[in-house]
Amino acid sequence: MRKDYKTVKGYGEKEIVISKSRFIAYVDRAETEEEAINFINKIKKMHYNATHNCSCYMIGEHNQIQKANDDGEPSGTAGVPMLEVLKKQGLQDTVVVVTRYFGGIKLGAGGLVRAYGKATTEGIAAAQVVERRLHHVMKVTIDYTWLGKVENEIRNSKYTLAEIQYADNVDIIVHVLKDEEQAFVEWMTELTNGQATITCIDKIFIERVIS
Repeated sequence: MRKDYKTVKGYGEKEIVISKSRFIAYVDRAETEEEAINFINKIKKMHYNATHNCSCYMIGEHNQIQKANDDGEPSGTAGVPMLEVLKKQGLQDTVVVVTRYFGGIKLGAGGLVRAYGKATTEGIAAAQVVERRLHHVMKVTIDYTWLGKVENEIRNSKYTLAEIQYADNVDIIVHVLKDEEQAFVEWMTELTNGQATITCIDKIFIERVIS
């Protein structure tokens, strides 16, 4: 299971005009190749009359699925430059389609590379980049007499107090970064003089917007 990675927050789109040609970038998160293909087909259907619908996607923990399609543009001038933007930004599980409506002025190979790269970059900015970090969901079970102290200490720590569940005992749910769970267990054990039962009940990704 991967630890931390960057992807897009969700759907985003951005249109730019270069030498009278319209370039419309569509970006979304895709965690499987099927999701990426479905997204590409949806945009193609929306812009069935466009000059080109170029696309790329990068999927998987080790970027094992990478595809780029020039959709009729000169080879290597659209899909590959778009994919290079994903690589440069370190994005995973991301799909991009750039729709072009030709404006009558040829851009040349270099101009196309720059145009598709710029459209992709601006589309990603519209979708927003997030960092997803793996956390352990830790459950701290304590007697009610410890609640005030433990809650206060957790709220003032680097860990995230997610929930407090009240029953015969109190369960405090805490999000702890991967690789920090052992330190958390030791801290809780010391804080409660060994009176807490601490278990990992799940692993989740928590994301934050970084650009």
